[in-house]
Amino acid sequence: MAPRTGSRLEPPAVAEAYRRVRAQTLALVDGLSPEDCMVQSMAEASPVKWHLAHVTWFFETLVLEEFLPRLGKTHTPFDPRFRVLFNSYYNGVGAFHPQPRRGLLSRPSLQDVLSYRASVDERILHLLQGLPDEDAAHPVLGAIELGLHHEQQHQELILTDIKHHFSCNPVAPALRAGVEEPVPASEMRAPAWIAQDGGKVEIGHRGPGFGFDNEMPAHSVLVEPCEIAQRLVTNGEYREFLRDGGYRRPELWLSDGWDLVSGAGWSRPLYWREDGSVFTLSGLRAIADAEPVCHVSYYEADAFARWAGARLPTEFEWEHATRRAQDAAHSGAGAPGLCGRFLEDGRFHPAALSPLVRPDAVGQLLGDVWEWTQSAYLPYPGFRTRDGAASEYNGKFMVNQMVLRGGSCATPEHHIRATYRNFFRASARWQFSGIRLARS
Repeated sequence: MAPRTGSRLEPPAVAEAYRRVRAQTLALVDGLSPEDCMVQSMAEASPVKWHLAHVTWFFETLVLEEFLPRLGKTHTPFDPRFRVLFNSYYNGVGAFHPQPRRGLLSRPSLQDVLSYRASVDERILHLLQGLPDEDAAHPVLGAIELGLHHEQQHQELILTDIKHHFSCNPVAPALRAGVEEPVPASEMRAPAWIAQDGGKVEIGHRGPGFGFDNEMPAHSVLVEPCEIAQRLVTNGEYREFLRDGGYRRPELWLSDGWDLVSGAGWSRPLYWREDGSVFTLSGLRAIADAEPVCHVSYYEADAFARWAGARLPTEFEWEHATRRAQDAAHSGAGAPGLCGRFLEDGRFHPAALSPLVRPDAVGQLLGDVWEWTQSAYLPYPGFRTRDGAASEYNGKFMVNQMVLRGGSCATPEHHIRATYRNFFRASARWQFSGIRLARS
């Protein structure tokens, strides 16, 4: 488990976090062949090899290249060609290879990429060793911390992308063998609504600890009283939506969503198959009614909510409910079931609601699946990007995207927090995205 560095960054703690995050990435891809690591099954996904190289490019370009000259040292690139090959979208850095064509990069080899990682690791750790242990203010520490959280984001993308790649293979290969027996439908918790008070509440990250620029600044919003579903929408409930003709009823869908469903021929969530099985990172298994429905787009989540006579929560309602649940846990009142599965569980598949969740509490707020909200991805009042190339990290994507909250079974546990704002286009569904309902 990669520890979250605290509000005071000190070189030894950052070095330890660096070793652990980088090792966790390699552990995820252990057992994959070079062929596995080169596949790109769609334009939105990337080959595993590219992910391994890009996160290393981030440390070389935005840390070593940026800070070694400031420290009076010379930066020599591992391979000057990598500056273009493994740049993702940083126009301020320079040109980059088009994302839809990343699967054509048979060279450099996987071994070359692993050598690249080892070289940059050595230089980053050497840089940290050269800083005084008590030097908690040096800006290079914040840049490395940003790089670690960036790599944790790509750990999840490695899993979601390889899942899509493997799902296109007729032999349905598994990344990890062995999945426990699903919870029987008879044990599924009946739907319940948990009242949330309204009023003026604080939203956003104030600290301590790390936060992305899109979580800031902390500010007040007015939240109306509402009710939040105690648990995530399940496969069984989504099956009822299918049986009732959900994908054939235009009155349930936003216009863009109906055009997409009609044009692409969608009739069920991504990875569900006609024979009642679902593709997982452990291979094919029967769809379990008690587990959260997963791999649905915003359009599907919104249509289901309308069919259910409810709506999706705003990101502010979601954050308010999560903070209330966390406060209850910290006060000693307890909040069992607040968290579901994370990457460290090694299952890479969401679980049913824990039976330990109290009848008056909200469960599964963190982990299991990302939860679509009805909030567009926009800047908070007073938002400011980071300085330098990192200014392109989040801000330039604040258009045509919807906010998801809560993390998933592929999110590192110490990477997520109540203020974390994920975002994707409304059509995206290869991420571990699911549904929680709300009503006014």
